[in-house]
Amino acid sequence: MRIALLSDIHGNLAALEAVVLDIRRRGADLIVNLGDSLSGPLLPLQTAQYLMAENWLSLAGNHERQILTHSQERRSASDEYAYSQLTSKELSWLNSLEQNARLTAEIYLCHGTPLSDVEYFLETVENGTVRAAKPSEIQARLGAESSPLIACGHTHISRSVRTHQGQLIVNPGSVGLPAYDDTHPSAHVIETGSPDARYAIVDKARDGWTVSLLSVPYNHRAMAHLAKLRGRPEWEHALLTGYIHKEN
Repeated sequence: MRIALLSDIHGNLAALEAVVLDIRRRGADLIVNLGDSLSGPLLPLQTAQYLMAENWLSLAGNHERQILTHSQERRSASDEYAYSQLTSKELSWLNSLEQNARLTAEIYLCHGTPLSDVEYFLETVENGTVRAAKPSEIQARLGAESSPLIACGHTHISRSVRTHQGQLIVNPGSVGLPAYDDTHPSAHVIETGSPDARYAIVDKARDGWTVSLLSVPYNHRAMAHLAKLRGRPEWEHALLTGYIHKEN
């Protein structure tokens, strides 16, 4: 069994289309989307329509929840723009998405962790910096989840970890946004250092699951230009470089 894992598209349709072309070249039995699909100043409506037509298993990330449940005053600029572009049809689709899913008896899917859609699974924010999570931290975030393969997103960082129990936890990284800043749980930045689109492929082998973390080039300059036109220079810089802050 070969599964392509996507996450954190953030309305970047050009990146998504490049990833799908790469998946078709490599082959996959199934594509799943781990959420945060639309939020941002790019192409939320077109991305929603693309995902609805493909009919993959898609999860609701924290931004889907925020788009649907936050008032206009509470929504971020990215969530508010996405909300403003969607019709009742796309909003109804968003409302149908589950926050997590058990794909098979062996595979559990979530956006953040099994316990929260805003919790980092494989990273920890400490004193304003982001580090790899300790085994004890990962174990606490697992809770009672014992599936051999667990897929998560949210941090936009491609990473796989095998726990002491032998569970494989995979974050495919972000399809559409290679850098961002956040204030939860405290102020920090995520920077991948590359404008490429990220995803992962997991394969069921005789001895267990294997993972390939993949990076795909695409026309990121066009999406950066669109962010500029929307008045979002921080998105423009992130999409061009994979970094938040300009070098001095």
